Amino acid sequence: MSEAPRETSCDWTVTGMDCGSCATKIKDAVVRLPGVSGVEIGIISERLRLTLDEVQTGRDRIEKTVRALGYGISPRAGSAKKDLVLPGAHAAPDQSDAHQDHAHSDNDHEGHDHTGLDHSPKAASAKHDDSGHGSPGHVHDDPADRGKRWYQTAKGRLVIFTALLLGAAWFIEYLAPEIGKWAFVAACLIGVAPVAQRAFAALRMGQPFTIESLMTIAAIGALFIDAAEEAALVVFLFAVGEVLEGVAAGKARDGIRALANLVPKTAQLVDGDTTREVPAASLNVGQTVLVRPGDRIPADGEIIDGTSGVDESPVTGESVPKTRGPGDAVFAGAINTEAALRVKVTKGPEDNTIARIIRLVEEAEEARAPTERFIDRFSRWYMPTIVAVAALVVLVPPLAFGQPWDTWVYRGLALLLIGCPCALVISVPASIASAMSTGARRGLLMKGGAVIEAAAKVSRIAFDKTGTLTHGRPRVTDVVPFGSVTEAELLAVAAGVETGSSHPLAIAILNKAKDAGVTALPPQDAKAVMGKGVVATVGGAPAWVSSPRYAIDNGGLDGAGLRQARVFEEEGKTAVAVFREKTPLGLIAMRDEPRSDAKDAVRQLTAMGVTSVILTGDNPRTAAAIAGGLGMEYQADMMPEDKLKAIKTMSETGGVMMIGDGINDAPALKQASVGVAMGSGTDVALETADAAILRDRVTDIPATIRLSRAAMANIRQNVTISLGLKAVFLVTSLLGLTGLWIAILADTGATVLVTLNALRLLRFNPERET
Repeated sequence: MSEAPRETSCDWTVTGMDCGSCATKIKDAVVRLPGVSGVEIGIISERLRLTLDEVQTGRDRIEKTVRALGYGISPRAGSAKKDLVLPGAHAAPDQSDAHQDHAHSDNDHEGHDHTGLDHSPKAASAKHDDSGHGSPGHVHDDPADRGKRWYQTAKGRLVIFTALLLGAAWFIEYLAPEIGKWAFVAACLIGVAPVAQRAFAALRMGQPFTIESLMTIAAIGALFIDAAEEAALVVFLFAVGEVLEGVAAGKARDGIRALANLVPKTAQLVDGDTTREVPAASLNVGQTVLVRPGDRIPADGEIIDGTSGVDESPVTGESVPKTRGPGDAVFAGAINTEAALRVKVTKGPEDNTIARIIRLVEEAEEARAPTERFIDRFSRWYMPTIVAVAALVVLVPPLAFGQPWDTWVYRGLALLLIGCPCALVISVPASIASAMSTGARRGLLMKGGAVIEAAAKVSRIAFDKTGTLTHGRPRVTDVVPFGSVTEAELLAVAAGVETGSSHPLAIAILNKAKDAGVTALPPQDAKAVMGKGVVATVGGAPAWVSSPRYAIDNGGLDGAGLRQARVFEEEGKTAVAVFREKTPLGLIAMRDEPRSDAKDAVRQLTAMGVTSVILTGDNPRTAAAIAGGLGMEYQADMMPEDKLKAIKTMSETGGVMMIGDGINDAPALKQASVGVAMGSGTDVALETADAAILRDRVTDIPATIRLSRAAMANIRQNVTISLGLKAVFLVTSLLGLTGLWIAILADTGATVLVTLNALRLLRFNPERET
């Protein structure tokens, strides 16, 4: 019986990709190999991920294939150990910024393991000596070149080398015109040789239509029609274009690298009465670290000693430091501004806030927008079509109309150079990456291009009320004792019943009793009455804290008390009845106040043409009071399945965004066109949602839509630039108005313009109303 194939998830860092065609070339090459499936490649994150049956194809063959195309490749830290690391386990990190094996339950991202952006030493020192690396030509970015000036990089040295070749040829032609032509031929052949080598490598892998192949045909063709000088110039301009594309792609990656650099490399680990410096990536859950004033916090954790101002702006964009003390949670990357803190680590380095943000940004390239998928399909037939048109331009006029061959071969070669769709293919991912970076700096996280495109089309927003439009922390507003019962007695009974409960209403009652100096009666046999309230024995007799409806049914509230409870509910408050056996004791009213910016957020959404509705499990009168104050519609008394049905109904008339923070919101978040989790919400809500708001600001919701719309506008501009320039120069080349060197400038220029236009999104402020 044959052994069942073993499929494993493999993950590599691929260096040297500077445009969409690079990614397409690699993907098409590896997907042809047997046993390879699920290929995902990110230009900005420099990541190749796939599922591999190693019985059919080994990892070394994948690496050899990628290197043959002229790119650097090395395994990402942790990828080789994926099968050994269980979800939630903390593998020892391989380097300071490794982020390993974090399972997601969000849209289409199950089972992804993610690593940091800092590459392993192997990646950093990789020498590009395979298939033309180390030789002049289309040399891709080396990670060792990061931070260097352009002329110190491999691409920069290539430009200098080809410029010297071209200069030498011009000098020889000036001194000896009779051999000048051969100097240009030599300059062209030396410069184009490594490009041709990679073109043949791609051809052997079934990819005849690459920029290298078009460049090779154009350069060699120009030599045959006695245009050696122009051919050499084209090779030089091609090298210049590669430098510009590499610089632009590097700038697009800088935003993500900056996120990774927020976490300090070292931490002061508390070891008994002393501290010692350790790598931040080695911290484990449960350890304690000392954070001195001015230091960045090295891990997500909880303060166990000390009170200080904490600047969370690197993570959330919130500019004002917040006072944090014992019991408060803090983020990795935040800055301690005032006093020393001792922080207990609650999340490992692979799962801290910064690591999660980076994973979301990386996943943006995998959850591709519909527009991007269409452009990819378009580019696959666009390039062969251009080659066919170029062939017709070369053959038809001379054969059918007796036109000179030299003229039409020249024009056909110019068409080939214009035909590369690099600018078109990079137009969407460059804009998406820039938008993701801009959002991440402001605590607005979106899981991919598909989410951004869907958010830009949203026409309705459904808000959960508690913890989303409101703080989720109700406080007692009214204490109404009945008969001879005093306020202190009422609070003592209610606090006794609620002792030990973590329900928000229980916490509000306990806090009120504490503030009033009332000691809770000792409880016994406390138990919850599902969906109704709590009962416990306090002061020697049973007592209940329940909903008014339950109290009425059990003799704990009379008609006058019910009318008072309704008054509270009409004011947007939640009322609970406190009673003993058939004896009403009183009412306690609480209100979960709306967030201070909720009304302004609704106003901004209305101005943007987006309508808002509250979907809440609270009673209709409370929901009406909150919705009325904010100018919104509402639906109340909703169970999770009711919210799901409401979202489905709203989706029939357009895009719907759902904002929630609790486990009960998870189904509706999944059903909506875009599900957004508030940062204070549960992990279930954050993982289920398509986007997350880290700052707990309701005004970040219109900011998210504004950013998404700006990104889609930027994409439309990019597509117009890339196709517009192609169209113009296709016509001018056919008419003989532009030559080869103008054609290569047009192709490279379009790619650079598109990338620079996308980088404008890095300066976009989504919080500013337009």
